[in-house]
Parts: sequence; structure tokens; C-alpha cells
Amino acid sequence: MIRNLIAVAAAATLAAVLSGTAWADVAAGKTIFETNCATCHGMTGKGDGPVGMALNPKPRDLSVGDFKFDTDKDGETGTDADIKAVVQQGGAAFGGSALMAPWVTLSDEDIANVTAYIRSLKQ
Repeated sequence: MIRNLIAVAAAATLAAVLSGTAWADVAAGKTIFETNCATCHGMTGKGDGPVGMALNPKPRDLSVGDFKFDTDKDGETGTDADIKAVVQQGGAAFGGSALMAPWVTLSDEDIANVTAYIRSLKQ
């Protein structure tokens, strides 16, 4: 059991380092997500929040880890930069749903933290 926990922690740390979010605070990101995102995306990011259930299109299931935008046009969708841009500028800024509101009130640190938390939702 302890070996499994250590392995999971090591893998998460490596993933954070490789994705550029090593310094981000996942716990703080979870709090931000629960406050600002869970009503649509659900507590576990599956797109099944109480408001999200009534939306069309439905909110993205973040637990899949499949992101469609290449906001920085680097040829790769769903990078940390892409997630941060969508959180900050909203979906409509990139041709997506206007129902994904821009969170312009979040600081760069908050956005980095919530991005790290979103990454942690992938199953």
C-alpha cells in the first residue's frame, strides 16, 4: 500500500514537472475549482455539475484529459498554456462554447493552481 502511494506520488510529481506545473498548488487549485468550476464541471470534473446538467453543450468531462483547443498554436492541444488560456479567456475566445465563462478575476497563480488540479482529475 505504501509503495503504491509512493509510486503514485512520484508519478504525479514527474507529470507536474514535465507539464510545467511543478510549482503549482493542487490543493489550492481544488479549492478554486470547487468554488468556480464545479457547478458546471462537477466535483470530480466529469461535466455533471448541477448547472452543467442543464447546459447545451454539456461541459467538458475533464477527467478524460482530452482537450480540444490549441490556444497558442503550437500544434499541440491541451497543454498547460491552452488550459490556462481557456480558463482565463473563456471558451468563446477560441471558437468554443460561450457557456465556458472567462475567469478574468483569477490571478495567474490561481489559474496555474486550477490547471494543476484539472490535470490531477485525469483517470
